[in-house]
Amino acid sequence: MKRFVLVPTAGAAAAMLLAVAACSSSGSATGSSSASSSSGSSSGKTYKMSFIQGVAGDGFYVTMGCGIQAEAKKLGNVTVNIQGPSQFDPTLQNPIIESVTAAKPDAILIAADDVSASRPPIAAAMAAGIKVVLVDTTLTDPSGAVSQISSDNLAGGADAFAAVKQLVPGGGQVLVVNTKPGISTTDQRTSGFAAAAKADSKFSYVGVQYDNDTASLAAQVTLAALQKNPGIVAIFATNLFSAEGAATGIRQAGKSGKVKIVGFDAEPDEITALQQGTVQALIAQSPYTIGTDAVEQALAALTGKPTTPKIGTKFTIITNANLSSAASQAAIYKTSC
Repeated sequence: MKRFVLVPTAGAAAAMLLAVAACSSSGSATGSSSASSSSGSSSGKTYKMSFIQGVAGDGFYVTMGCGIQAEAKKLGNVTVNIQGPSQFDPTLQNPIIESVTAAKPDAILIAADDVSASRPPIAAAMAAGIKVVLVDTTLTDPSGAVSQISSDNLAGGADAFAAVKQLVPGGGQVLVVNTKPGISTTDQRTSGFAAAAKADSKFSYVGVQYDNDTASLAAQVTLAALQKNPGIVAIFATNLFSAEGAATGIRQAGKSGKVKIVGFDAEPDEITALQQGTVQALIAQSPYTIGTDAVEQALAALTGKPTTPKIGTKFTIITNANLSSAASQAAIYKTSC
């Protein structure tokens, strides 16, 4: 559903291998519904869970769903239904939450599409006695959720700047191309990057541009920013479409190879862009682990066992230089289970 406009550049990938403990991804794809059933329950009690993706078809959420399905199968007494909206949009996701709530599953694992707008239907699910685990994204008011599981996106933004420093050690102006305000994960990535950039006297942070989660608008805002700030040496793109559009904007500005891009996530298309030099570094999350942890936390809540309020998962920085390593290969997102 997501494709890069892959434009070869002369930029060389910087050598860097870094895996740090820390803690989504938004995008647009086709809505879908799928189910995973257990092989049977040894205890005689089967628990029904629903995973509501931030957006259907996104590799990040596909990989998370694979982790959820694998854990459900391993446990043997959990069945899982998976569905999500066609775009990362609370007006599309909220009716799904309401429909799932009406079906009365035992637990909902959800990547909320907005920190505020997603709260009412999720609160209604909690009020109906359904256990809720927040995965990837969160809410301004997460009260009532049995657990929040995600990457540390503030740290991820800071590490994106660390990648920029290795790519452009001499410094210069840096820009963030983000999706839209109100998404907890990408807002935190921007904040983490901005704070790190402002703390380094070699670099000048010129702000954030929003692309409404579309590559075409990302290209436009990138081109405009490069024309306004010719000293930009690197761009942090907070998700797939932002990276794709930023690469196009750099090409249109005639600065291919001169302006570096650090992207977030490790979709197959992003790996191709890395190999071709369009993107110089990627910060990969651990969506599979988020999925397995979510099932474990939901089941613990359902069986009266202790839960962990917050869980942070690791991420890996991937460059062309370390792409063949076992850690980098394991971090690449799946297109199917």
